[in-house]
Amino acid sequence: MQNDKLSSYIGIAMQAGYAVIGSDNLDGYNKKLYLVLVDELAGKSSKKVFMRLCEKGIEGYEINGLDKIIGKNIKIIAFKNKGLSEEIKKYL
Repeated sequence: MQNDKLSSYIGIAMQAGYAVIGSDNLDGYNKKLYLVLVDELAGKSSKKVFMRLCEKGIEGYEINGLDKIIGKNIKIIAFKNKGLSEEIKKYL
């Protein structure tokens, strides 16, 4: 149930254009981000981008099986909408 809600909110963010997906897109991203999620099994480059974003003050979480929750092969995702980020955090 909790993963269903999490999956729903992430899907809404992706459809609305409030999600930035992938380490290539996030590396050097200059706009405001509120939340970043990374899969525990992500590669070195994704983890490096995750750490860099967290050092900037963006709240970040490592999730086990993030790609299974989302339903796509995504290892890192960040959100640029504060309201959706707060809702996603409730279900982590």
